[in-house]
Amino acid sequence: MQLLSILLLILSLLIIIVVMIQAKGTGLSIVPGTGDFGKFERRGGELVLHRITIGLIVLFVVMSIIAYFIA
Repeated sequence: MQLLSILLLILSLLIIIVVMIQAKGTGLSIVPGTGDFGKFERRGGELVLHRITIGLIVLFVVMSIIAYFIA
């Protein structure tokens, strides 16, 4: 159980790091009047980071459910 808790902690830190890498100051740049409005296409490294984020979150949820049923 302790190993699972440590893995969940490491996984949560990885999720935070990957999300912070993606947040490149474009939080409110999608409001009308800016040049980026309507731009939702991901390419290259941004697409890879997006997929890594989804994978880490799915893994975190699955491990959390497992930890719930073990405890």
